[in-house]
Amino acid sequence: MLVVEDDPGIATQLVRGLERAGYTADSVAMGAEALRRPASDVVLLDLGLPDVDGIDVCRRLRASSDTAIIVVTARGEEADRVLALDEGADDYLVKPFGLAELLARIRAVLRRGQRSPGGTAEVLRHGPLTVDLRTRKVTMSGTEVALTPKEFAILECLATDPGRLISRQEIVERAWDEHWYGPTKVLDVHLAALRRKIGDPSLIETVYGHGFRLADRPPVRADQ
Repeated sequence: MLVVEDDPGIATQLVRGLERAGYTADSVAMGAEALRRPASDVVLLDLGLPDVDGIDVCRRLRASSDTAIIVVTARGEEADRVLALDEGADDYLVKPFGLAELLARIRAVLRRGQRSPGGTAEVLRHGPLTVDLRTRKVTMSGTEVALTPKEFAILECLATDPGRLISRQEIVERAWDEHWYGPTKVLDVHLAALRRKIGDPSLIETVYGHGFRLADRPPVRADQ
């Protein structure tokens, strides 16, 4: 675990709490130093860093690795949440918070990062759309589509059960986690980007007042 926090008191408390929970943890006070560190399993990232804005650190970390990123910040505005999540953060926690909640969120992001049992490849094909759950690659009509981790999680949720209407709350709980208490309309930001990137907005249908589903086009599951 890497704690990116410029307040030494908070950083020390977080490191000690993580170590008591059985994790190996270290801390840095600067965004630039965090970017130089080898990839960690989880990065706890403050946004108000003295050298580089935490959003930029989040963006650059996500561009270079699949490290789980949990933003821990005093910024509680919805716009800040949406921006951080859209730039690749896996979760967002507003200070002050309890250690138990933080540990639960860490466990949740680590669960979401696990692959299929035994590392078995699983590919979902749905018309022109292909979703590889092992490599986390998505192609549309043979062209690879670059998605953020949240966009992939949303698409995975829809593609594993095409045609089924999935509620907003279920998608949020599966793409974020069951401890997410923010507004579900943050989902709309990611869905809009996802529709734009796959190039066929009609593939993801909205059932107003109920949720979303992948358009009913017969899928093919394969291990190749």
